[in-house]
Amino acid sequence: MKKISVLGAGAWGTALAQIAANNGKEVTLWVREPELIEDIQTKHTNTLFLPDVALNEHIFPTEDQKQAVLNAEAVLMVIPAQYLRTACHSLRSVWPAGLPAVICAKGIEETTGALLSEILAEELPQAEIAVLSGPTFAREAALNKPTALTLACKNEALGKELVETLGTSAFRPYYSADVIGVQIGGAVKNVMAIAAGIVAGKQLGDNARAALITRGLAEISRLAVALGGQTYTLMGLSGLGDLVLTANSTQSRNFTVGLELGKGRKLTDILAEKRTVAEGVFTAAAVLKRAAQAGVEMPICEGLSKIMNENVPVDAVIQSLFARPFKNEA
Repeated sequence: MKKISVLGAGAWGTALAQIAANNGKEVTLWVREPELIEDIQTKHTNTLFLPDVALNEHIFPTEDQKQAVLNAEAVLMVIPAQYLRTACHSLRSVWPAGLPAVICAKGIEETTGALLSEILAEELPQAEIAVLSGPTFAREAALNKPTALTLACKNEALGKELVETLGTSAFRPYYSADVIGVQIGGAVKNVMAIAAGIVAGKQLGDNARAALITRGLAEISRLAVALGGQTYTLMGLSGLGDLVLTANSTQSRNFTVGLELGKGRKLTDILAEKRTVAEGVFTAAAVLKRAAQAGVEMPICEGLSKIMNENVPVDAVIQSLFARPFKNEA
C-alpha cells in the first residue's frame, strides 16, 4: 500500500503519519484544528500536540475528512473513542467497500459499552477492520525510537499486508487475529494506569504498584476471555506491554490523572488543565457495563469508577479493596 490517510492529528495520529511518510508512503493527515493546517504545511510541526518533532514534508494536512478517505488505500482511525461513532457515521456514504479501517485509538464507548470494532461494524459495515495497539508513546515513535506493538485483523492476508505497509526497522507491528483481546488490553489498561497513578500519588510504594499491575492484568484478561478474546494476547504487547508502560510513566496522560487524584486534587480541576484526552476517565464506567453483561468481576475498575463518577473518596476505595476477602490467585 502506498497511500495512507490518518484521521486525527493529535500526538499519536501525527506520529503515525510521520512513521508512514518516513517509510515512503503518500500520507494525508486529517486535521480538526484549522490553525494546525498552516503550521504543518509551512513549519512542518504540530505545534499543539507534538511541538518538538520535525515532521516529514510529505505529510499533507487537510480539513476535508471525506477526501482523505477517498485518497487512501488504508485509513488509520486515530479519533478518540467517544467521537468515533459520529465520525464513522458521517463517512458511511463515501467509504469504499473493502477499504481497511485501522483502529488506532483505545477505549470503549461510554454511552453504549461498545468496543470500537463494534462501532465500525455498525457504522461502516463495508470497511475491513483492523486494530493497532500496544506500548507506545507518540513522541518516541515519531522520533524513530524502537517501538513494538500488535496489529490485529481477522483477515490474515490483509493483516499481514498492513504489517508490511506500516512496519519499519524501528516500528515493528506483530500480527494477531485476536481483534477483541487487543482492544480490551488497550482500553482497560488506561483505567489501570489511573489506578497506578493513584498508588504513586498516595506514596503507597513499589510493592503496591506491582500488585496493582498484576491484579489489574488479571481483571483485563478475565474480561477479554469472556468477550471472546484469548488469554495469551493479554500476555503480549497489547496487554502486559501496554499496561507496564502506562502504569509506570508520567508520560502517560492516564497515569498523571491518577497521580494528581492520589495527591488529593479533584478530577474536574485535573481535567480542566489538559488539552489531550485521558481516555481511562471515560472507559471505567463503560468497562463495568460490559463486565456486568459478561458476569465478570472487576473490583479495581469498579473502584476507579466510583472515584471518577460517584465522587467516592480515594481513601475509601483503597480501604474497600484492602478489605476484600483472601482468595486463590488463579
